[in-house]
Amino acid sequence: MGADALSTRHQAILDQAVAAARSRIFFSAYPETPSGKIYGETAKAEGEAAFQALLDKPFEPGPNQVGAETSPWGPSLGITYPALDVAALVARAEAAQPAWEATPASHRAGICLEILYRLNRQSFLMAQAVMHTTGQGWAMAFQAGGPHAQDRGLEAVAYAMEELSKIPGEVTWSKPMGKETLTIRKTFRAVPRGIGLVVGCATFPTWNGYPGIFASLATGNAVIVKPHPAAILPLAITVRIAREVLTEAGLPADIVQLAPDTAQQPLAAELAAHPAIGIVDFTGGPAFGNWLREHIGGRKPLHTEEAGINPVVLHSTDDFAGLCRNLAFSLALYSGQMCTAPQNIFVPRAGIATNEGHKSYEQVGAGLAAALDALLADPARAVGIAGAIQNPATLERIAAARRLGEVIRDSAPIPGQDAARTATPLLVATDSDAGAAWGEERFGPIAFLIACPDAEQALSMAASSTRARGAITALVHSTDDAFLATAEHEFARAGVALSENLTGGLFVNQSAAFSDYHVSGANPSGTSCLTDAAYVANRFVIAMARRPVAA
Repeated sequence: MGADALSTRHQAILDQAVAAARSRIFFSAYPETPSGKIYGETAKAEGEAAFQALLDKPFEPGPNQVGAETSPWGPSLGITYPALDVAALVARAEAAQPAWEATPASHRAGICLEILYRLNRQSFLMAQAVMHTTGQGWAMAFQAGGPHAQDRGLEAVAYAMEELSKIPGEVTWSKPMGKETLTIRKTFRAVPRGIGLVVGCATFPTWNGYPGIFASLATGNAVIVKPHPAAILPLAITVRIAREVLTEAGLPADIVQLAPDTAQQPLAAELAAHPAIGIVDFTGGPAFGNWLREHIGGRKPLHTEEAGINPVVLHSTDDFAGLCRNLAFSLALYSGQMCTAPQNIFVPRAGIATNEGHKSYEQVGAGLAAALDALLADPARAVGIAGAIQNPATLERIAAARRLGEVIRDSAPIPGQDAARTATPLLVATDSDAGAAWGEERFGPIAFLIACPDAEQALSMAASSTRARGAITALVHSTDDAFLATAEHEFARAGVALSENLTGGLFVNQSAAFSDYHVSGANPSGTSCLTDAAYVANRFVIAMARRPVAA
């Protein structure tokens, strides 16, 4: 289907997405329910069969095959991918760039939405790919790896089109000059920055990868996708579908390329530093994030999401049981391997007021531990919530964290999952002056219950930690409106999204496209926001030409 037809086909969805991004109301273009009534009664089985068909063979033919993905659930995937060196990747992207830049923005948007549409139709395949590279449970892998990621991609396209629409194209400019009028014809065009590089992560390769991919594509930049070596398959599927759509639209497939590499011979730094790379999107740890800021920051747009230490402050509650249940789920979900998962729970040493009477610091810890035990008592339910551990190094962090305080609730493997790498949450009691323990990110199912002098100092320490070390989410429980107002002010100044009094079906880990702003760029957890105007506007520059109009 041609680009013009694709633009027409998807215009209504794009209009809805732009409207939702302006209003921040609920909107989702891609159903999150894995129902046969929505996706087709055979879609799940077909997705599983398609995944099985990919195993133990090259993903595509080609030289220099790389790949050593092993499922956190046990088996090696046995999939390899053709790899090109940096010079070849850049040369191909540069050759494809002029055709993409010359494609009208509305047509680029139509192509992007067709890619997203086809990705959505392959959500069951993507669920398998995400599950067996990241360790997410199947339901999360379907939702976060499929529809939720697709919504984030659509959101980026919507923001790109909104910003591009502000450029008038051509105007006639007239200025009175006494008895004469100076008339100038001015043309304005959006010029892409250059090749976009998207460096993927191992835990949410599509959810974190799609915003950068689609923001750069929609603004006219060719894209090189560099997946994490442990999670290549989800982005390989994405790139393959993108290349199919581009080819069918009569455009070069190399507008989007996959750049697989190995942990032993990484490509990310060499790619990011290449002069032809105009934009860098990165999700991952602060070590490479710091390298990017040092070597890339200021020279080209850099969008990162990195480490954060997400705080919880407990002041008081009118639903102690609900607080414990809700927080236990947030701690257990995907075994804490989410950038939004809470780590540090700040509690007054004297305890908190609740609807069940005063709860001491020790009783708060016991309540959380009991809620975790109840949540994870059924192994089948536990594995669906907690998933598997993506990286073996997380198990080493759990072992080290046991020595950082008094263990309130120990971590343990989930029964019946001997082939998988699993671990339930570890809850450690410590003191507010033990910053060496809780003052750094300890990625995984690790949480600290931190005894503080009082609630005010608990809030102050949580906000200070956010400013110094970064955070993406914060949670406060209080029945005092004045305390909540202070918390909103402090966390706003720290640049973190705040949730308040969560006791039901909304969890601090969750971030909704088109409504929630994910990361702020205002603290060390990342340099950009998903998604705001700044995230897309610096992916192009505006060039002007002017010519006098003859009288």
